[in-house]
Amino acid sequence: MTYEIEIGRGKRGRRAYSLDDVAIVPSRRTRDPKDVSVKWQIDAYQFEMPVVAAPMDSVMSPATAITMGKLGGLGVLNLEGLWTRYEDPQPLLDEIAALSEENFSPAATLRMQEIYNAPIQPELITSRLAEIRESGVTVAGSLTPQRTQEFYKTVVAAGVDIFVIRGTTVSAEHVSREHEPLNLKQFIYELDVPVIVGGAAGYTPALHLMRTGAAGVLVGFGGGATTTTRRALGIHSPLASAISDVAAARRDYMDESGGRYVHVIADGGLGTSGDIIKAVAMGADAVMLGAALARAEEAPGQGWHWGQEAHHHELPRGDRVKVGTVGPLEEVLYGPSHHTNGTSNLVGALRRSMATTGYSDLKEFQRCEVVLAPYQID
Repeated sequence: MTYEIEIGRGKRGRRAYSLDDVAIVPSRRTRDPKDVSVKWQIDAYQFEMPVVAAPMDSVMSPATAITMGKLGGLGVLNLEGLWTRYEDPQPLLDEIAALSEENFSPAATLRMQEIYNAPIQPELITSRLAEIRESGVTVAGSLTPQRTQEFYKTVVAAGVDIFVIRGTTVSAEHVSREHEPLNLKQFIYELDVPVIVGGAAGYTPALHLMRTGAAGVLVGFGGGATTTTRRALGIHSPLASAISDVAAARRDYMDESGGRYVHVIADGGLGTSGDIIKAVAMGADAVMLGAALARAEEAPGQGWHWGQEAHHHELPRGDRVKVGTVGPLEEVLYGPSHHTNGTSNLVGALRRSMATTGYSDLKEFQRCEVVLAPYQID
């Protein structure tokens, strides 16, 4: 049953909750953390942890994507980023890291817009993906819906294993008078590789994305550390409610399709291990991490984090934020941790929380009890 609240005489709205508003309740059973499995499989690809590295230049380079793969996760390269615009992007990454530390700096935003104005070079898409493939890890690349038609043949020809279509929000039905929009259902049907698509922030848009044949749906809108979407566009969807809504769409789509399972991947606003744990508890199969991995020593952002929204040529609605560095990528994921704030040993924390509440794998943990317990900052 859905309860709406009267906002005023002319508008009603459903109450939604962020991950900070919920808490996990221990059950009658506990387990040894060593007996807990955090393995995740999508299509034919199995991973040692349910972690996908976000396709953001501050997080993933070809080298860090390879490291991520060898550590048991999935690294997704941004195929519209600096690595496909410049033969050697390191000087540009250094420059971005050295820009003004002032928040919402127009000068820093202008310079980033200039840097990202360089054209995407298809041959660099091919060479970057080939570099990852040569290492033997699963190859994944990301394009926005606006660029997919233009570059997807190059991406597929380069030998990508998993294709990601990621935008601030992605719908199965995009209407435009100016150009022929991407037909997601036809596109996915004709593609020979699994597609992860999103973001989606509610039951109905997620259900429509699942009907296109996507292997996974990204859940999130405007909740990440780098976005200012709520301030710029007035759009926001608290993630705990969004994940629960999309998990319900996954359940109903399974009944509708005769058992086809679509993976729900939480994306945005997952800065600490506690956020990751609660995302899975709310129904996510895996998480896509940006800021949490931008804190690794190997991250290209050098302690800074930004997304594609930060350098949009017309309406930038993101910021370059200082996240700092906490240790090597392996330590961030697997520990040992020397931080008490949930910024390292992310996978170990997930495993321990599952053990503390008595669950042995991710699917079981999705059934754990949660309560509303809004976090109060003193």
